[in-house]
Amino acid sequence: MMNEEQFWAIIEAAWPTVKQAATLREKAFAGTLEPNKALETAQKQLLENLTSTLNQLNQNDLLTFDHILEHKLYDIDRAEIHEYTDGSDDGFLYCRGFIVSMGQEYYEMVSTDPTKAEIDVEFEEFCYYPYHLYEKKYGTPPLSELSRETGSNQAGWAESL
Repeated sequence: MMNEEQFWAIIEAAWPTVKQAATLREKAFAGTLEPNKALETAQKQLLENLTSTLNQLNQNDLLTFDHILEHKLYDIDRAEIHEYTDGSDDGFLYCRGFIVSMGQEYYEMVSTDPTKAEIDVEFEEFCYYPYHLYEKKYGTPPLSELSRETGSNQAGWAESL
């Protein structure tokens, strides 16, 4: 049965192992990463690696992986993180996708200290990736109680309203 520990392990394992990807991740942790072609290439490779792994999961585990992703995106849907990532509603969702795609350590760092978030660094495709894989294999997934969309975590925006 898929759990949060496996979720994070799958994401970590999906990151390309080439030196350039490691350098990009180091820059993100240091707060010096900017959107560029190398990042786009690493993200495409991450999705390819992720596809290989997620296609091996059974229906329930793939759905659980997607729900964990949705929960992680929801949890960091907060005004104080948006302040440091910038972007429109969609742009902030894509920034949160980048944050989750970087793995548990980066995710927790930004969640704890939003000043560590990168401005305008996005990963749009990641936000719904397992959802779309599920849809291709099994049809429309059952609805969950959460939403990934910006502003859906009302507690995360309470002070800014």
